[in-house]
Amino acid sequence: MTDTPSAAHFKPLGEGDPPVVGGYRLAAVLGAGGMGKVYLSYTPGGRPVALKVIRPEFSEDPEFRRRFHQEVQSAQRVQGLYTAPVIDFDTEATQPWLATSYVPGPSLAEAVARHGALPLRTVLLLTAGVAEALHVIHGAGIIHRDLKPANVLLASDGPRVIDFGIARAADATSLTGTGVSVGTPAFMAPEQASAGPVSPATDVFALGQIAAFAALGSPAYGNGSSPAVLYRIVHEDPDLTGVPAELLPLVSRCLHRDPAARPGLTEIIELCHAISPVALRQGEDWLPRAVAGSITERLRMPGPVPPPSVTPTPTEVSPPHAPPRPWDPAPGAHHGDAAAPTQTGQRRFDTPPPPRYPVQTGPGNPGTLPPPGYPTPPGHRIQPTAGPAPYVPPRPRGARRGLIVGASIVGAVVVLGVVGSLLTDRSGGDESKSPGSSASRGTGGDASGGKPGLTDPEPVSYKGIDIPENYSVMLADSPPRPTDGITDSADLFFEPKTLNVVESDQIRTRNGTMVLLNNARKGSLQTCRSETRYTEEIRLDQLSDGSQICLLSDAGHIAVATYRGTSGAADPSRYVTVDFTIWRNAEEPKADR
Repeated sequence: MTDTPSAAHFKPLGEGDPPVVGGYRLAAVLGAGGMGKVYLSYTPGGRPVALKVIRPEFSEDPEFRRRFHQEVQSAQRVQGLYTAPVIDFDTEATQPWLATSYVPGPSLAEAVARHGALPLRTVLLLTAGVAEALHVIHGAGIIHRDLKPANVLLASDGPRVIDFGIARAADATSLTGTGVSVGTPAFMAPEQASAGPVSPATDVFALGQIAAFAALGSPAYGNGSSPAVLYRIVHEDPDLTGVPAELLPLVSRCLHRDPAARPGLTEIIELCHAISPVALRQGEDWLPRAVAGSITERLRMPGPVPPPSVTPTPTEVSPPHAPPRPWDPAPGAHHGDAAAPTQTGQRRFDTPPPPRYPVQTGPGNPGTLPPPGYPTPPGHRIQPTAGPAPYVPPRPRGARRGLIVGASIVGAVVVLGVVGSLLTDRSGGDESKSPGSSASRGTGGDASGGKPGLTDPEPVSYKGIDIPENYSVMLADSPPRPTDGITDSADLFFEPKTLNVVESDQIRTRNGTMVLLNNARKGSLQTCRSETRYTEEIRLDQLSDGSQICLLSDAGHIAVATYRGTSGAADPSRYVTVDFTIWRNAEEPKADR
């Protein structure tokens, strides 16, 4: 590792770049784009990370922040070998940011620009790997929406898909209509270009584009102005001249204008194996020698900018925070489009739960130690695992400075706590808390011997839940998987129009109440608690994509159900698609249930 950034891959920090973001000391600039700026940093254990800071224009949009938080939480559930999982994030900072593992490899876009079209075996391994990544991403309820060569990294042990879910958060902001493009026109699907509904098949179209791009060395729909390219995508066939004959049927099916006619991801992987003249096995020889050399170039990474040697004053010290939960980072991530922050804000959300797999060190994930002088952020600790020791991401910045003074404060608090407990014992027990005390927090109960109050639970989000007709979901299930039949415990079900019984398609509940929110109100736990316009059924003709419904279960769970549409006419089954944000045990259960 060198302290001199490579001009080709690492740019030194500029005057507008902060030295630290969220406790991560920055080493270099990796890139910038429509969504923000990406920096190189390191974990305390020495693993390089790519830290993306969102542009101020997006940061100032409350709806973007809400969506960004939801999408990052969803992305935490993605744990595939060919994906770039999220390691750490702060969606409440002045400029939100997220960190992923750094992958020392070029993007597909860069590799093709430098070396031209790739050989058939590489294209097949690339296509199968990206298809496997999409399978995991879709399984977490996420549609990528912006799959393109710049979002596929070529590591020594296979491709990595990055930036899944970010485009959907950007979709929520008004900036998408004022000069900020979400999605890359040359790699959009026809339904995206015509502002239609997106689905997993949208990503399949993009996968076909990626396979064609890798095989041809250029986009299948050509270059030019965005309107011209989008017109060709919607109305014309792609130019696949030069695609190997073995690959042509697969690419053509992926690029079908009708989403229903595109192959599924499992079939795509099977076709890649069938096409290959030899068994497809991912190994370090999957890339041409020239492209593999680009990986070696990226192994010489710059060290972080050393901090100034100053002694913190008592005024710089913040009160101590509770230690964060353990967190295991995952292999492989980049650095796509991600403006320089002016400052970062206080973390408000708990660290997400750890993934269920150990960290592995490999060619695509060098486990090098940081350069000398790199300070370990307070709050990191090593946890024993089957592989190399993972780490806990930095605790909130308030606990990162003035450790000695902070320790003194903690000591004083402990002493005062002991004295206070002795005084309490002498006075005959615990007294009722004042309204401003912690005992008064929650949603119910009292602090004077009654049933303790409920604290607000953390929300859990589930994307793209398809509920077939006469199937039901229960909010207590994780995930809320539809079950056949409708019982009295059904929190939500889809009931189609039936002659002389149900006049129109509708969604209903038998285990609580619902409220259809108007466009001026955004779904939240507080909103759902305050709304009283209860109903037990809502007609589908009252809903549009993005309509939000408060669902209050008699079991004590509260959810915001966001309607995403119904199945298409060509689909053999009928269903509605709903996103859920669930607060479990947010209220006391109804006594009669």
